[in-house]
Amino acid sequence: MKIRKPTHEDRPKVTALLRSAFPRSLYESELVEKFHSNKTPIHEWVCIHINKAVAYIAFSNAYNKKEVCGLHLAPFAVAPQFQRQGLGSELMRFSMRQESIKTATLFVLGNPEFYRKFGFEPCIIPKCPFDKNNRHFSAIRNTTATGFTVGYESEFGINKF
Repeated sequence: MKIRKPTHEDRPKVTALLRSAFPRSLYESELVEKFHSNKTPIHEWVCIHINKAVAYIAFSNAYNKKEVCGLHLAPFAVAPQFQRQGLGSELMRFSMRQESIKTATLFVLGNPEFYRKFGFEPCIIPKCPFDKNNRHFSAIRNTTATGFTVGYESEFGINKF
C-alpha cells in the first residue's frame, strides 16, 4: 500500500471509494468532484492498493468571516473491506505529519471518540453550522477565544461566511 497525493488518474478511483464507503450518500464524492472542478485549494492524500483507492482524506479551508482560521477534515473514508485494520488511523497520522497540516487548527465533524485518539477535543467555539450544540464537532490546536460560526468552502453547500 502506498499513501500519496492523488493524481488526475486517481480521481475516478477516489469517487468509487467514497461511494462504497458512503453507500447511501453521493454528498462526499460530489464534494470532492466540486473541489477539483472549481480548483478549490485542498490538501488530500489517497492510499492505493493494487491500483485501487482504499482510503482517502482531504482538508479544506475553515473561515472566521473572510479570514482562514484553520482547516476542515472532510471527507475521510476507508473502503469497507479495509475498515477496522488500522489503515484509516495510519492515513490520519500520515496526513497530520504533513507540513501543510501539522501546525494548523483542524476541525472535524464526526464521531468524537474516534477522533479523540488523534488529539481532537470537543469544540465549543466556534459553532458548527452542520451540528446543533456542537455535539459531534471537534478540533485540534483550536485557540479560538471569541464566538462565531465557522465557515466552509462553498462546495459544502452553505454560505462560506
